[in-house]
Amino acid sequence: MDVLSPLALSGPELRRHARRSPDLRGRRIGVLDNSKPNADVLLGRVAELLAERAGAGPIRTWRKPGASRPAANLAEVLAASDVLLTGSAD
Repeated sequence: MDVLSPLALSGPELRRHARRSPDLRGRRIGVLDNSKPNADVLLGRVAELLAERAGAGPIRTWRKPGASRPAANLAEVLAASDVLLTGSAD
């Protein structure tokens, strides 16, 4: 019988958070829609609220071919966005 331990062999790697801007005014908002039902509605509305309430914008949207498929154009998405919204919705 093999007994497996759920404990990690080493501790977690510590990483610093990315630097954050003090405000979103004028920041380009990218929306990466994962193609799940209602993801476009949820992420689009959050982007609109960021533009409206925080002065962010413009908003640009990309759509993945499916939720389980990788984004083929990730370099383009990152280059065109200061703030990126992505996630899951059903």
